[in-house]
Amino acid sequence: MTNSTSTTPAPAVRAGRREWTALGVLMLPLLLVSMDVSVLYFAIPAISADLEPSGTQQLWIFDIYAFVLAGLLMTMGSLGDRIGRRRLLLIGAAAFGTASLVAAYANSAETLIAARAVLGIGGATLMPSTMALVRTMFTDPAQRARAIGLWSGVMTAGIALGSVLSGVLVQYFWWGSVFLVNLPAMALLLVIGPVLLPESKDPEPGRFDWPSVPLSMAAVLPVIYGLKEITSRGWHPQYVVSITLGLVFAALFVHRQRTADSPMISPALFRGPGFAPAVALNLVSAFGMLGSAFFTTQYLQSVLDKSAMEAALWALLPSVPIGMAAPMATALVQKGVDRAHVVTAGFVVAACGYGLLSQAGTDSMWLVLAACGVLASGIVMVLSQMTDLALGSAPVERAGAASSLLETGTEFGGALGMAVLGSIGTAVYRHDIPASAPAPAHETLGGALAVAGQLPGRAGDALAVVAREAFTDGMRAAAIAGAVLLAGAAALAALTLRKVTAGER
Repeated sequence: MTNSTSTTPAPAVRAGRREWTALGVLMLPLLLVSMDVSVLYFAIPAISADLEPSGTQQLWIFDIYAFVLAGLLMTMGSLGDRIGRRRLLLIGAAAFGTASLVAAYANSAETLIAARAVLGIGGATLMPSTMALVRTMFTDPAQRARAIGLWSGVMTAGIALGSVLSGVLVQYFWWGSVFLVNLPAMALLLVIGPVLLPESKDPEPGRFDWPSVPLSMAAVLPVIYGLKEITSRGWHPQYVVSITLGLVFAALFVHRQRTADSPMISPALFRGPGFAPAVALNLVSAFGMLGSAFFTTQYLQSVLDKSAMEAALWALLPSVPIGMAAPMATALVQKGVDRAHVVTAGFVVAACGYGLLSQAGTDSMWLVLAACGVLASGIVMVLSQMTDLALGSAPVERAGAASSLLETGTEFGGALGMAVLGSIGTAVYRHDIPASAPAPAHETLGGALAVAGQLPGRAGDALAVVAREAFTDGMRAAAIAGAVLLAGAAALAALTLRKVTAGER
């Protein structure tokens, strides 16, 4: 196997107004791509009433974006290294804008599913391209760390804002408006991007390894699909087979990367100082973040009986401390605090967030919101530092591939967190529901509340109370498991990053 020859790194040059303005331009696609993960949250009922999709079509409308995005991240990251990250970003922006327009005016479920798939393709080009361009524009380590902190904050904010924005738009306009908001930002990017954004690519990329494309998708998609289905439907054999099949293809993909003359993901990346620990700890961070979201969103709506819009608005409160977490972590590292200590502290803070969540009762809104804020702040501290460490240790010519690995790890970690912690919570919930309760009540809290609404008088009220208590018990059990996992991650970070960070500073 031969790798592209690494060029001698250019001396770090401090970025000026042009680069910081360009960073602001890059935040537009990043914000919209992250928002599109949750933007259909409130729009699905209106879409269902208008397009009348089948149950399977409705699931694909919601999930196809995330599936395509996850499956193509590595391909697009490697492609950007070869044809140019700016070029790929602009191609993706054009595809994203066009697909948004088609989705907004879709007159059938099939058209909307196809448009969402193209949005996923566009998103897969935008995410690694923005991160790779940050790596190439900000060569000064201190400035790059601040830029990545902003990048992490915008990405986290986008996921939270997506559901709220969709609620407002659907209430005052029509469901297609949730897609039309993408158009001005993508148009602005297409106009300003060629002027402000520098082009960068691997000067000696080698031949593109086409066999790795289907192998990477076959490795990622069955695992993501199986984990998502396990979260909602339980550990059925077909989902375990799906995950196993994906892992087999993952082994084949790794073998291909180790033996190909010009691999999609060069194994040399993992020999960079701190790159492998950064990818692994980034995955654990996503596990902790999305594993908690499985419970807290249901808690606000179904336990506290808030409307979807009320729940989304209350969920914005924790974003205040989250917005300060990444800049604070960056400032600490730049003042001389060992990165290993900062990351370890971030995991400890996140574990404390889970600890607070484990104390929640059925009427603990403020405690749950505080737990979300503490947990997410700790996770964002870790994410910003791991992104900076991974990109800083990767050669500039492989920035796209490095970015795509981080993003793919985030997709895996999030799906795994929801599956594992969700399964723990569901097991406790089902154990606590009385055997005499109707069958739907044993499946989910939503099913129990639906049944309770049909029962007369005190019987319905009693079932609702028991179901809410059972769900809260499950949330507490999952929170304890999450706290233990993140405490272990803190110890792992302290061990694996101790020598790396000394060299990085």
